[in-house]
Formats: sequence, structure tokens, C-alpha cells
Amino acid sequence: MTPLWVVGDVHGAYDSLRSLLLGAGLIDHDDAWHGGPSHLVFLGDYLDRGPRGMDVVRLVRRLEGQAPATGGRVTALIGNHEVMFLAAQSFRAQDPGDTLGFLDYWRSNGGQNSDAAQVQVTDLDWLRARPALAHAGEWLLMHADSPFYRRLGRSVEAVNRSVHALLRSPDPKLWSTFLNHFADRFAFTDTDAQAVATGLLGTYGGARVVHGHTPVYVLNDELGLDTDMDEPLPITYADGLCVAVDSGMAYRDGAGFIVRLDDVGVAQTVALGTDLGDF
Repeated sequence: MTPLWVVGDVHGAYDSLRSLLLGAGLIDHDDAWHGGPSHLVFLGDYLDRGPRGMDVVRLVRRLEGQAPATGGRVTALIGNHEVMFLAAQSFRAQDPGDTLGFLDYWRSNGGQNSDAAQVQVTDLDWLRARPALAHAGEWLLMHADSPFYRRLGRSVEAVNRSVHALLRSPDPKLWSTFLNHFADRFAFTDTDAQAVATGLLGTYGGARVVHGHTPVYVLNDELGLDTDMDEPLPITYADGLCVAVDSGMAYRDGAGFIVRLDDVGVAQTVALGTDLGDF
């Protein structure tokens, strides 16, 4: 089986991400692809909160271009923070007074002026082209732990077409509605969690869901789990149908992990604070 590695929300924590990718053997000391035939998945939210969001974007873009040379692959989804950023950038010229509120919404959710100052047209084009959903083997890959994707289409392809069209729309109401729905979370924590997860998998395909969006220590509290989250780890829940991998690496010093998935769940976790070897 091709090694499948998944990274949750990075939020500008470039140094933490680099350490984790080195520890997993996916990049070398020059930050070039070293993962051979591995499939590396990023679940979105590259920007905001932390100081080096644009560096994260460019690292992911570079690895995406390099991986195929060794039979590898990088899949990079869009997260709600990329949509916030794109909204702030897209409407800036026609709404200099921010009457629409997109700039304020982005900044109030951790938007970094340094990212806006560094962004280039090619970065914006790449962000707009990100898929919202994807598959890797039997895994359904999604950013948010929310069923809102069903509002956008009844197949992975239809959802991605809807998102790509919306991110080029001049209609601020469409953007506002999309952002509001994309902020939803906790879809798989209620008593009907298994039914919600099964419904999404029935619609979009796959046997299990892996998502980011909600930090695992927040999800741990929501689920009422008796788990020590001083060193956050991935959470498998909803009767084994869902795996949460937002490690909160931009929120807590020393926090962060990436996971390797097999057909049935988490096969390996590489976390900051563990022995990552000599790199």
C-alpha cells in the first residue's frame, strides 16, 4: 500500500510543519520532496493564526510539483481560512471601506497582514484551484467536520466544481453564505454521529472520513473523552468512522503531529516533542 500521510491545520506554523515533515522522512534538509512514492495530504487552513502562512503555502506548492518525479503525490484541500483570505483579497478593490466586512472577518480570525503583503497572483490562483473534497484509497478527505458539503453537490466532483465557481464569483452574498456554512463543526459528535458520517460516505464514497478544522483538544472536550491532551494526538471516533487530525500546532507551543493512515485507521503518528531523529 502506498504510504498515506495526512496533515491537519497548519495555520502559519511553518517551523513546526517543517520539523514534522522531516521527522516523517517526507522532505530533506533543503525542504525538497524526499517521500518517494508516498501520498501526502494537507487538509487546508495553511494561513492565519501563525506568522508564516505564505511560507507554508509555497512549501506545499513546491512539494506538490516535486513529488510526481518519484511516484509521489501531494493533495492540498482548501480550508475555510483560505476562503476568508480570498474574500478579503477579492473584494478589497471594490470595497475599500470594508462595508461587506470580509477584511474584518479575516483579521478577527487570525488574518496576518504579512500574508497579504507577500501574496502573489500565482498564490491566489493556486488557492482558488484547491479541491474541497478528495479521496485517498478508502478515505474521504475533507477539511471541516460538517455535512455542509451536501449543499454544494452530490458527488466529490460536483462539490469541487461548485467551490471553484464560487471562488470566482463577484457576488458577495454567495461568499458570505459559503463562509458561514464552512465554519460549522461537530457534525460527528452527537448521538446520530454514525448516521451523519455514514450518510456523507454514502454520498461521496469511501469507508472512513479524515478531517481537520476542529482542534483535537477541543473535540476531546466536546466528546467528553478522558484523554490527556497536554500532548495532542489524533482522535478516532463516531464508531471508528472518523479521524480528527487538527493538532492545533499554531495554538500551543510544542504541539503538532502528522499521521500515517492505513486501510482501517491511524497506523503511525509523528508528533513534535518526540524523538524525530537527527535532522
